[in-house]
Amino acid sequence: MNKNKKPSWIKVKALSEESYNKITSISHKYNLYTICQEALCPNINECWSAKTATFLLMGEICTRNCRFCSVKTGNPEGYLDNNEPYNIAKAVKDLDLKYVVLTSVDRDDLEDGGSQHFAKTISEIKKINGKALVEVLIPDLKGNIESLKNIIQSKPDVIGHNIETVKKLTPMVRDKRASYELSMRMLKSIKDISNNILTKSSLQVGLGETEFEIKQALRDLKEHKVDIVTIGQYLRPTEKQIPVQDYINPEIFEEYEIYAKNLDFLYVISGPLVRSSYKAAESFMLSMMKN
Repeated sequence: MNKNKKPSWIKVKALSEESYNKITSISHKYNLYTICQEALCPNINECWSAKTATFLLMGEICTRNCRFCSVKTGNPEGYLDNNEPYNIAKAVKDLDLKYVVLTSVDRDDLEDGGSQHFAKTISEIKKINGKALVEVLIPDLKGNIESLKNIIQSKPDVIGHNIETVKKLTPMVRDKRASYELSMRMLKSIKDISNNILTKSSLQVGLGETEFEIKQALRDLKEHKVDIVTIGQYLRPTEKQIPVQDYINPEIFEEYEIYAKNLDFLYVISGPLVRSSYKAAESFMLSMMKN
């Protein structure tokens, strides 16, 4: 297939004017960023209509430079907006969100990787919006277990950390400070510290991996006690990022989903436009029913 031309099954719905106005209004009011906008997510309409949103913590400058990602890279030099945890909690209330996903840029400039900021935000949301469920998608925190404990102690409902790609491609696709093994260790450490928290990870396909390598990655995730897995097509955000190597046929996504379900993950969703926070509330509810 021509990897320079998107196939018919890659259809991204344009953001409705109503959703756009609502998102930008709240974002500007509280000086917030949503990963929905920053990462050009294809599912923004569907998620917002389901009262789910993903907020980007700690600014829009990432200290790492993964080759698939469109988020700006640089050195924030230790800056944090101390009002952000409260402002996000207020935004959640104003938007009447039922399920909140918190993610962040990597903050290697901070000693704790931003873990205390994550914890404060989770606590503020739960204090102001007692019924809102909170999922966090965290960086690897440089493997710091004490930083990981900071987040776990604030009692999020789900902790996700994305391996992004297969082991072989990790050095070419992710920042040089990331590693496949470190990501796996962090995922397992979550369960070692608190077995009650659901864990989650995500894979992008179409980066040059083989089907065997995807299935091996799924086996590795299961071995490291991951509960929820999402698999989606890599879509090049701009010409600055790594090119798409292949557009994966929907039938292959179905095959991956069946394979993963046979490994007994609590929840699996696999499809061309699937992203790590896609159907996040549904994945939590169904996983809790099975757990």
